[in-house]
Amino acid sequence: MAYTLGIDIGTYETKGVLVDETGRIHAQAARGHEMLVPEPGWAEHRPEEDWWGDFVNVSQTILRESGVDPAEIKAVACSAIGPCMLPVDAAGSPLMNGVLYGVDGRAEAEVRELSERIGEETIITRCGNALTSQSVGPKILWLQRHRPEIFAQTTHILTSTSFLVQRLTGEVVIDHYTAANFSPLYDVATQNWTDDLADDIVGLDKLPRLLWSNEIAGEITAKAAAETGLAPGTPVTAGTIDAAAEAFSVGVDGPGDMMMMYGSTIFIILRAQSRVADARIWYAPWLFEGEHASMAGLATSGTLTHWFRDQFAPDLPKESAFPTLAAEAAGSPPGANGLLMLPYFSGERTPIHDVHAKGALFGLNLTHSRGDIYRALIEGIAYGTRHVTETFAELGQSPTRLLAVGGGTKNALWLQATSDITGIDQIVCEKTVGASYGDAFLAALAVGLVSRADIAAWNPPQQVITAQSDPAYDTSYALFRRLYEQTKDIAREIGA
Repeated sequence: MAYTLGIDIGTYETKGVLVDETGRIHAQAARGHEMLVPEPGWAEHRPEEDWWGDFVNVSQTILRESGVDPAEIKAVACSAIGPCMLPVDAAGSPLMNGVLYGVDGRAEAEVRELSERIGEETIITRCGNALTSQSVGPKILWLQRHRPEIFAQTTHILTSTSFLVQRLTGEVVIDHYTAANFSPLYDVATQNWTDDLADDIVGLDKLPRLLWSNEIAGEITAKAAAETGLAPGTPVTAGTIDAAAEAFSVGVDGPGDMMMMYGSTIFIILRAQSRVADARIWYAPWLFEGEHASMAGLATSGTLTHWFRDQFAPDLPKESAFPTLAAEAAGSPPGANGLLMLPYFSGERTPIHDVHAKGALFGLNLTHSRGDIYRALIEGIAYGTRHVTETFAELGQSPTRLLAVGGGTKNALWLQATSDITGIDQIVCEKTVGASYGDAFLAALAVGLVSRADIAAWNPPQQVITAQSDPAYDTSYALFRRLYEQTKDIAREIGA
């Protein structure tokens, strides 16, 4: 039997899965970690502990519990949150914590300066994306200006996945899908690094070598084998961002397929027929050469449900808190008895790209219950999701099918509210393991154990969430949009 190993580093948890060539799972493991918020608007991970430490722990656990001979593992693939920004020295050692993706808004001034200097239209034309809190280029410029002593020691700028691959193989690489988030340093037409838009950010020699996600980056070194328990010489793919691996895990492969990932954030990927250029959403080459993807993401989703549980349901055991809260919310009608929540607790990413946006709960009176508030929270996330799907529709990019994945798919209330509010049916596949399962498939693909079409047999559809129209949602959605517009100036002043 031939096996592949997939490991994914998420915002709050690392997951790994060992799979045979038929897609059957032989072992799984998970390990939790925290997102650090050293200052408002910042978000960080500790790369040694949260990325590499988790990878080592999860790989060792899977090997121990499966009893599989490491030599039978034919390939390894990893994914991680992204795009992140991590400076490392010549030995590959981190020089600071990893700066996370769009939930970290520390480089707002650099985003504004580069956008004004280069021109937004030029950036979109050349890089495929407007500069936002998701962009790595401005964060590198922030590093240069605010941590010059670290910048001076920097040999390479890595992201989370490339850090793992470097630890496993010694190779400094990055996949094109991730690299497209390094605007304004990546040219989508040439699919290569560029410094002709801004040559004062970082030398291109400090950026990783570009590969496609189905390419082998290198082999596991003797040192990495000693730490992880994996066999030396095992091929390792270039990897990718977790959301892309998650999309592939449920069969998002053909044009028109869309993934809705219910995780710490809502993340959406559409396999597009061609490149779409619009400042409200993101673009990247897909995992394979010659293919395209359009993306969008909220800033806080599952993170918000965890915050609510911890702050407003301390009376509930953690293992049963979410089902209890969902049951309470089910007793509240659509529209949450007149409550509206803006879910912008870490600013917001697409489509408004407002790092100053704030969370808000509006419409409270003395009759409201915890269930009403939790329902308003779920609906607020779903209204933010509808704002995204409407943006795709305006661009002529409505999905032909939508596949849901992630831990949030266990929340039936959230799933149904999202379908009802967006008006889109959702398919839930048999396995909702997520990105690590997609990694295992991509590893198998890279070494020829499977073809792309085999993902349908690995993870067939199991359930369809059918959208049910409710006028209350249309009314509340219109008010939701107005509430943001009428309070955004107040939110900015509060932030100042």
